[in-house]
Amino acid sequence: MSKKLELQFMNLEGKTSTISIDDPTEPVDPIAVAAAMDTILAQNIFFSTGGDFVSKKGARVVERTVQNVELI
Repeated sequence: MSKKLELQFMNLEGKTSTISIDDPTEPVDPIAVAAAMDTILAQNIFFSTGGDFVSKKGARVVERTVQNVELI
């Protein structure tokens, strides 16, 4: 099972751009996440195909479970 923290931003074209962070520290601190996203926006350090990030859209923890199928 793997988990990712996804930081979602709106870009200049009004589309969603996502930054994924593997294995986030849990429990996820919403205040720290919001502060990190504010820093990313203020420093304008990321660029997407739709332009610069202009606002926060949301954040979420995504959990993925993989189950192998044994072939006969």
